[in-house]
Amino acid sequence: MAQARALNIIIWLLAAGLAHGGEVSVDPGDNGTDIVEDTTEDTDSRSSEVAVAVEHLVEPVAEAEEPPAIPLADAVTAAAGKAEPLMLLGAEIAPGTARRLSWSATELFEGVPVSTPVLVLNGAYPGPTLCLTAAVHGDELNGIEMVRRVMHDLDPGKVSGAVIGIPIVNVQGFRRGSRYLPDRRDLNRYFPGNPNGSAAARIAHSFFANVVMHCDALVDLHTGSFERANLPQIRADLRDPDVVTLTQGFGSMVILHSSPAVGTLRYAATRAGIPAVTLEAGGPSQLELNEVKHGVKGIETLVNTLGMIPKRRLWGEPEPVYYRSSWVRADNGGILLSDVSLGSSVRKGDILGTITDPMNNARTEVRSPYSGRIIGMARNQVVMPGFAAFHVGIETDEAPVEETYEPVLPDTHDSSNDYVDGMSE
Repeated sequence: MAQARALNIIIWLLAAGLAHGGEVSVDPGDNGTDIVEDTTEDTDSRSSEVAVAVEHLVEPVAEAEEPPAIPLADAVTAAAGKAEPLMLLGAEIAPGTARRLSWSATELFEGVPVSTPVLVLNGAYPGPTLCLTAAVHGDELNGIEMVRRVMHDLDPGKVSGAVIGIPIVNVQGFRRGSRYLPDRRDLNRYFPGNPNGSAAARIAHSFFANVVMHCDALVDLHTGSFERANLPQIRADLRDPDVVTLTQGFGSMVILHSSPAVGTLRYAATRAGIPAVTLEAGGPSQLELNEVKHGVKGIETLVNTLGMIPKRRLWGEPEPVYYRSSWVRADNGGILLSDVSLGSSVRKGDILGTITDPMNNARTEVRSPYSGRIIGMARNQVVMPGFAAFHVGIETDEAPVEETYEPVLPDTHDSSNDYVDGMSE
């Protein structure tokens, strides 16, 4: 599977023209997002820093050497022989053992290396390698605790395959309590990175080449941002069969069809042949134990469903799949007070909340233009016109048409019909 992924990323990067662009200035006030009409396709195009020369990522593989692709659902049953040692970050992890490694991608201003823990569990039996990444945005805390709990709950002597957990990808942002890197960039807009680009592009390249390319599947953990919270949900491009396999493995969790933005870890991984989904749960800067427990149960159910641990009954009742969603925005400025909560079912015309002018006490209602469910919302706060207040998963039977991924260049993508959800992934 690793050789097949290598060929996929070669084709993608060659199609991208092996571009090396200049740096772009990013204003974290809106991160270059929220600029077009609402649909459910996410796009936050960046410069050609997200492209990088092939030789920096993978070794070329002759076409005759490419093994047949193995569907993710069959990865455990197709694995033959004994488990092999896992080579990662210059270390060898023997079957049936777990180790804590260290990934260092950059330095502080004073020249001190920045190291990030990488938790690695290599199972006693052969199987796929699942990666769990958290805190790509440094202020998103729930995923950090999810990774910790999952990694320490697994018994390497009973696992088929390997699990790699990175609790804090953006350690510089985490130390500052910030979503962004010190250079004011959103790391999740620069994958797979560029070894000669900006600080964000170099960190993204190091992480993608040294960690992500060793994965067979990836779950990227996020929360809402900018004082917004998300109902625990899986965001995935449901046109990809292996991605669908991942989404079906989480059990009782809402699924939202979402095409990933160019430069996100999910986008880069999937186009490198590594099926990836985003697990969104809760909001930033707080540790929310209910959301953590929900996410942990979903991940453990996935590991179970993939056959990586002995079968046991976990979540069996699936949640709805939403193929469309939209943010409902404030038309007036003032104090937002919500009348609904995350997970609430709403009908078209229902009151979602009220906005009150603190000066003249004038009050306006925010109503839902759709029937569906509240899958994301802003915390009560002062808002201005245009503020995205409630994210509604829209009830529809429209399923996305299955299609093969084609290489997409950041500078040629038509964003006229894209929805940019800058409030989360």
